[in-house]
Amino acid sequence: MQLCNVHIVGKEGLYNLRIDNEIITAISENKNYSEKNNEPSIYFNDAIAFPGLINSHDHLDFNLFPQTGNRIYNNYIEWGKDIQHTNRKQIDAVLKIPQPLRIQWGMYKNLFNGITTVVNHGAKLHIADNFITTLQSSRSLHSVEFEKNWKLKLNHPFAKKQIYIIHVGEGTADVAHKEINRLIKWNLLKRKLIAVHGVAMNKKQASAFKALVWCPASNYFLLNKTAAVSTLKKKTSILFGTDSTLTAHWNLWEHLRLARNTHLLNDTELFKSLTAQPASVFNLQQSGKIDTHYIADIVVAKPDVISNNFDSFFSLNPWDIQLILYKGKIMLFDEDIKDQMDAIHFSYSSFSKIYIHEKIKYVYGDVPGLMKQIVSFYPGIIFPVKAL
Repeated sequence: MQLCNVHIVGKEGLYNLRIDNEIITAISENKNYSEKNNEPSIYFNDAIAFPGLINSHDHLDFNLFPQTGNRIYNNYIEWGKDIQHTNRKQIDAVLKIPQPLRIQWGMYKNLFNGITTVVNHGAKLHIADNFITTLQSSRSLHSVEFEKNWKLKLNHPFAKKQIYIIHVGEGTADVAHKEINRLIKWNLLKRKLIAVHGVAMNKKQASAFKALVWCPASNYFLLNKTAAVSTLKKKTSILFGTDSTLTAHWNLWEHLRLARNTHLLNDTELFKSLTAQPASVFNLQQSGKIDTHYIADIVVAKPDVISNNFDSFFSLNPWDIQLILYKGKIMLFDEDIKDQMDAIHFSYSSFSKIYIHEKIKYVYGDVPGLMKQIVSFYPGIIFPVKAL
């Protein structure tokens, strides 16, 4: 299969991408494109292509919650206690939805945003249908405050070598800063640590971590402050995370525009925090880049304006996505290219139709059926997409 006439984010010019099975096997300038070849091809106009994005922090089963909070908090402990008291009815209503349905919806939230790999934080989940990659090989510890026996779990002598991911420094008061020091002090076996949030982290502390997952939308919603990644990036790798809809909007692209407007990372650094950087940290070989011999996790989108810088990329929204490939297989495509899908005899048998912002998308799986099941448990649920 070929994807033709696309701008690749970070490169100048127009290109054709050839995919064989799961792999990108060739990238050629568009002038070499020929409609006479017998290879199935999809041709785009004014479109950009980029690697399937890597979301380094989400709670997949928490993405049917609305953003929940009643004020600005000093830390996650205050927030947790407040919503458990004030928003208990809303929380219970969502938790009545069976976890497998909530997990599946969380995966679709990521897919709709062009995310093909997500790191789930929490207990290992059973994933029945892997239409995106869910990373669960790292050990998740919730936090210093809420993870029981965290010191023992972190320093268990017979635990296999792995990365430990933990919420830490999620606050603006001094207690959040001291919490980071406690974690560092008790990392007796020098485990590889990835911090999530790190709002109270300083440069010295950052050097003790393999990476920091930056979740600015969640941070600003709860704390009205975010991590000083412009400083911390000098000592550790910065990855990007959405967190769940419990604390952040479902639309990743709003998070990215918020992050870009802070000027804490430059455009290249912010782009790499979703692509090459997490691929390196999580040892995802042949991922995070559009290049030959790399896995064909590819997103093609049509921004309002094509430019030779990152403006086009950061202007996107989920409804602008034209096509998503996951390991070389089509997982989502737009009504705009349906005629071309028909021309290559694409089978729709395992796809369903939805509206995202009045744009028709064909999505792998029975999304309307999933939404119907969710509504049966929670009739008042509000979805960001409409079923057809």
